[in-house]
Formats: sequence, structure tokens, C-alpha cells
Amino acid sequence: MMYYYFISAMFIPFNVIMLPLVKEVSAFYMDNILGITFLYIVFGLPQSIFLYSGFVKGIPTALEEAAIMDGAKPYQVFFKVIFPLMKPMHATVAILSFMWTWNDFLMPLVLLSDPHQQTLQLAQYVFQGQFSTQYNLAFASYVLVLLPVLLMYVFFQKYIIAGVTSGSVK
Repeated sequence: MMYYYFISAMFIPFNVIMLPLVKEVSAFYMDNILGITFLYIVFGLPQSIFLYSGFVKGIPTALEEAAIMDGAKPYQVFFKVIFPLMKPMHATVAILSFMWTWNDFLMPLVLLSDPHQQTLQLAQYVFQGQFSTQYNLAFASYVLVLLPVLLMYVFFQKYIIAGVTSGSVK
């Protein structure tokens, strides 16, 4: 039942809860970088739980039984057998979470009120005015903001592919 409770949060778009969230965030004085980091963790949990549970269901129970027969306790079975097998899924969840938080524009726009705490995506917004756009500065900033995501993908490409295709063929 808890699984379905957490997964049901994936069906609620951010636009629906945006206005009540702004009110609650300002009431709890969470309209800063620390508060938005906490919200990214909370909003990322449903997708992470969904991915992890699907991966764990695909791990053969014979591995757990063999570890128990060898004398491993339940925590040892998890941390020494199951957890290392989940390395592709750890990388997939980390990369998806990083890309989602890095590229997000709407949540910081709505929640961060201090101009000194702007994210890079909000800082790019100032290059476009009502009557003019500074294309040279805008495109230079787009490249700089794209660079960390591109580097992360290049270095973790094998884990992304392994995590995505891990449950595709039985």
C-alpha cells in the first residue's frame, strides 16, 4: 500500500500544487536554497522509488537465499549482495535527478524570492527583455549551463544504458 501511495505522487503535476506550495514554503521560511533542495528531494522520491522497486523485483531471489545459506544476516544480504547489484540503477537515478534539478526553471522562479539565490537558469532569464534580447550573452550562458549535464552524460553513459536496459529482457 505504501508503494502505491508514493507512486501516486507521480500523477500530480507541479503546476497543480504550485500556488499552495508557495504559500506553505513562505510560511515555513523555506524560500531559499536549502528549502528548494529539500523540495527537490521530496519531489524526486516517487520516481526514484518506482525505478528502484522495479529493479529490485528483477533480482533473482536465489541470490538472497544463497547468501542466507552462507550465514549472512538480512542487513548483510542487502549491503553485500543486493546493494552492489544495484549500481546501474544508482547511477540512473542520480543522473535523472541531477538533470531534472539542473534544468528546472519553474520551481526556482516561483519559490526563490532573493535575487542573490538565483539558479543559473534564472540568471539566463535576464538576457531577454521585453523589447530586446542579448543573443551573444544568452547563447554563451546556454553553452556554459549545458556543459555540466553534457559532461555527466559522457562520463556515466555506460551506467545510463545499463540502468535503462536492465529490466527490458528476461
